[in-house]
Amino acid sequence: MKILDRYILTTYLKTFFSVFIILMLIFVLQTIWLYIKELAGKDLEIGVIAKFLIYFMPKLIPLVLPLTILLSSIMVFGSFAENYEFAAMKSTGISLQRAMSGLSVFIVGLGILTFFFANNVIPWAEVNSYNLRRNIAKMKPAMLLAEGQFNEVDNYNIKFAKKYGDRDQFLEDVTIHLKAADGRTNATTIKSKTGELASEPDSNVLKLILFDGNYYSDIASKKKDKKPFAKSTFEKYIINIDLSDLNKVDMDEQSQTDKYSMLDVVDLNTAMDSLIVKQKNENDGLAKNLINRSSVNKVYRNTSKSNDSIYTGPILDVLDTGKKLELIELSLKAASSTKQTVAQKIKTFKIAKTSFNRHIISFHEKFALGIACIILFFVGAPLGALIRKGGIGLPMVIAILLFLSYHFIGIFATNSAKTGDFNPALASWFSTLIMLPLGIYLTKRATADKGIFDVGSITEPLKKVFKIKEKDSQDFRFLGGYKNDELVNVITNYEALGHDENCRYEALNILNERGHSIQDLQEANKINIDKSYDASEKIAKDYSDHSKFAIYLYGTGAVLLILFFVFKNNKLLPLATASIQLSIVSFALYIIYYVKSILNLNSFYSYINKKSKRPNLALLLLGLPFYMITYPLLNVKLKEDLKRFCLDSLK
Repeated sequence: MKILDRYILTTYLKTFFSVFIILMLIFVLQTIWLYIKELAGKDLEIGVIAKFLIYFMPKLIPLVLPLTILLSSIMVFGSFAENYEFAAMKSTGISLQRAMSGLSVFIVGLGILTFFFANNVIPWAEVNSYNLRRNIAKMKPAMLLAEGQFNEVDNYNIKFAKKYGDRDQFLEDVTIHLKAADGRTNATTIKSKTGELASEPDSNVLKLILFDGNYYSDIASKKKDKKPFAKSTFEKYIINIDLSDLNKVDMDEQSQTDKYSMLDVVDLNTAMDSLIVKQKNENDGLAKNLINRSSVNKVYRNTSKSNDSIYTGPILDVLDTGKKLELIELSLKAASSTKQTVAQKIKTFKIAKTSFNRHIISFHEKFALGIACIILFFVGAPLGALIRKGGIGLPMVIAILLFLSYHFIGIFATNSAKTGDFNPALASWFSTLIMLPLGIYLTKRATADKGIFDVGSITEPLKKVFKIKEKDSQDFRFLGGYKNDELVNVITNYEALGHDENCRYEALNILNERGHSIQDLQEANKINIDKSYDASEKIAKDYSDHSKFAIYLYGTGAVLLILFFVFKNNKLLPLATASIQLSIVSFALYIIYYVKSILNLNSFYSYINKKSKRPNLALLLLGLPFYMITYPLLNVKLKEDLKRFCLDSLK
């Protein structure tokens, strides 16, 4: 390893580990705050809390590690650029890519190590953290009584509308269900207006005092059609629930180990194969069930027609009146039953599909995490070299903004993939793929020692679109007072009159506005222009017509699409259906006219022999979904190139 590579690596590692430790501490504190309700009031040992944190720390790596790499890269390379260390390297012939090469090997190795960490350590941590949380929740459940929901404590299900007091000991509108001997049936129901938790917080007995309520208890009966119950009223009722057995919890017990996030790549692959087989069996079972439930053959198996006869008329004509009624009634019952079965199975299949998608996402996330670390390095390192700022301030802001974009894009993609609205395999890679072109772009800009953006290429077209003039720009309004012959003189003798080419072009435009076309002027021998300009002008006009129609269609489709969601949210389904159909038609026609306008552009630049000036392919592809942005830019560019060709054609 050369001295330069060693220096860059050691500088990077110092920053990397410092940032990693700080971010890990921040996320650990956030984890404690997030789960404080589950830990507080449980009288847990220090060892149990330490286990809780140790099990949760590996699960923070997918958040901490990419942010650490991004922030460290910006800080280190920004510091090199700020202190002119890159300038010294370039003066000796060392490029940015050469300076990054040694560190790139370390990042690739870290990415590979990250995959093995995500494949082995994170599933182990998920198993232990999940089961530890379940075991902690069993301890002193009285501390976790939440208002507005049923809280299961031993054989009691307790719900109350509100709790208040200095220790939250007073309850309002209490409902309690007491389970029967089978542990499932709610045999007893107790309702009271108010209640009080009278036991001490560290007691093994939950003492609940109820005031002004009713007690309902089911009574077993041999008659199925009768379900008697006993009802009593009380002013005060005391319930003591023994929690001593509930608090004897084995913190190392693992009751679940097969959740999708607890499996490595091999186990996930096996689990997905099992889910596919299970889904196929369920589909086959549903098909057989629907066939077996259909008993129409029982109605018409004994008909007046012989077995070998061929009958092509209505099926009901084969049967007598009684059988017809029986068949219709049976068909209606079968259809209703089948509809209910299918509706229930649809819900089951949706749950199964979500579970399968989660397995696919978890499978690909293990690979995507390592690749993301590599790509984020190639985003952060050149970005730091471009902004030329080290330290915590600006690099921290930029890193957080980039990471939040990366993180939330990933969240939106995976959430959509879980329900099947987005490809689950692509969802895990989506945010990484979004960052890939940014990394390539920044690396190219930094290698060429250019700024992040070429501001001039953006501002100049915008200035022309919005007709913003520079302070020293020439004003051609004086040409409006010229007569036609004087304007012709400006075109033919602009140099002798002390005018530039732009003045010559403006004079020609004024003549066109006054009804004197270029062809008329040429036929009158007032100007001499190459005949090829007429054809190029016609192509430009075709482009203008097609692009304007495309922008109208694009705007119409966008408005109709917005109206679709408005009508849908307001449950105006007929209007919503019409809006989405018209929107689809508008966008389809827009694509046709957009393609036509692009073909016009290609024809124009081919005709004027300026193929190198064709718009960038990326801009054209970007224009398909974002035509409102690219349309004015392309329009201005075409006008400028047409103007240049016109001036070159004038003799």
